[in-house]
Amino acid sequence: NQFITNGRLDMELVLQKFIVHFNDIFGSCDERFLEEEGRKYFLLYLRPIINGTGNYYVEARTRDLCRTDVIVDYNGEQYIIEMKIWRGNEYNNRGESQLAAYLDAYHTKVGYLLSFSFNKNKQAGVQRINVGDKIIIEAVV
Repeated sequence: NQFITNGRLDMELVLQKFIVHFNDIFGSCDERFLEEEGRKYFLLYLRPIINGTGNYYVEARTRDLCRTDVIVDYNGEQYIIEMKIWRGNEYNNRGESQLAAYLDAYHTKVGYLLSFSFNKNKQAGVQRINVGDKIIIEAVV
């Protein structure tokens, strides 16, 4: 499996490949596309990658009862994923802060933000962002 290295899931690579495949199939979607639909497509993509060794949880609650979008458990590691529709930098910054709070709740340093953008000027791809002492790997579809 190209997404597994030394027993670890390479979630950054999963996101990179998801962007390519999503854009090949759904690149012409418009803003009527809902965040929930994006989550379903991502989970359909992810399931065969983690099947047999991992699992995912949708809207799992933190101790303070906040709901995370997706948590992937794979081979003893957790991957916290927040999903958003791109609605500008300010909204995106709030999503990054929200994810950083989830990372604190789960005592981890790296999280993933998957944004579905319908802004023709927004560049698709993956980048690393530092939010305090956290690293957020943001993928824009």
